[in-house]
Amino acid sequence: MTSGYDEAVRRVWPDGDSTFEVLGGGFTNHNLKVIRPDGTFVLRIAGKDTELLGIDRSVELEATRAAAAVGVGPEVIDFVEPEGWLVTRFVEGEIPPLERMRQPATLRRVAATLRAVHSGPPVHGRFNAFRIVEEYRTTAFERGAAMPSEYATARQVARRIEKLRRAAPERPCHNDLLNANFIDDGRHVRIVDWEYAGMGDVFFDLANFSVNHGLDEEARTMLLEAYFGAVRAPDRRALELMRFMSDFREAMWGVVQTAISELDNDFAAYAGEHFARLERTAAEPSFQAALAGP
Repeated sequence: MTSGYDEAVRRVWPDGDSTFEVLGGGFTNHNLKVIRPDGTFVLRIAGKDTELLGIDRSVELEATRAAAAVGVGPEVIDFVEPEGWLVTRFVEGEIPPLERMRQPATLRRVAATLRAVHSGPPVHGRFNAFRIVEEYRTTAFERGAAMPSEYATARQVARRIEKLRRAAPERPCHNDLLNANFIDDGRHVRIVDWEYAGMGDVFFDLANFSVNHGLDEEARTMLLEAYFGAVRAPDRRALELMRFMSDFREAMWGVVQTAISELDNDFAAYAGEHFARLERTAAEPSFQAALAGP
């Protein structure tokens, strides 16, 4: 793949005055740190068939620019068409350890970052977790993937959640708040990887962050207080409900990947882990109380 990376870098910077190193990344893209005389950049090479995962590269570009405008995301330098590659300025800092992300001081900084995102300019894409799990099911079926037995029950629960969240206002959201997508420079917490961004429910973002960082009930309370300034019963219920939807989306993402991915990764096991976690969430008294409604 190194020769392919060389070609990609020359495609963007044909002068030959670049060096690069491969950055860690997710399953769907390749990220290169490119060092040049005029600065350091990240070249994000879009993966194959990512549109089947609901990714629209034009929305990713718009959302990244919006995040940069509010001081949360990296500066956009270029967008390479027709490939849909994104070039951003390299953000100095580190991926913060999970333990640090659970600390009250960091939760306050994360809450401030998410408020900036959710209060930022709208983007054209939409992210509706209830529709996405259905679209993933259709895509998986069309490509011959077996549907896990857990899907039917999870979908029934999701329908009940949707009735309770139907009136939620839509705000710009990131929707993929994995720990690897946060960069901490010691002063600011920034977010990268905006490919799943869209107008959606802010409680999906809050829940997605909570699930991906293993926040217990006390830490989730701290997150709500940091984000809203107070902990209100309706907000607590919404967060509990959308924790389920965060894992449901991730589980179905894994199911789609079993059908389309050429990567050497056990996506069936990945989906299974998330189905198991949403089942544990569904069994918690706090979730059951939230599902029962106000």
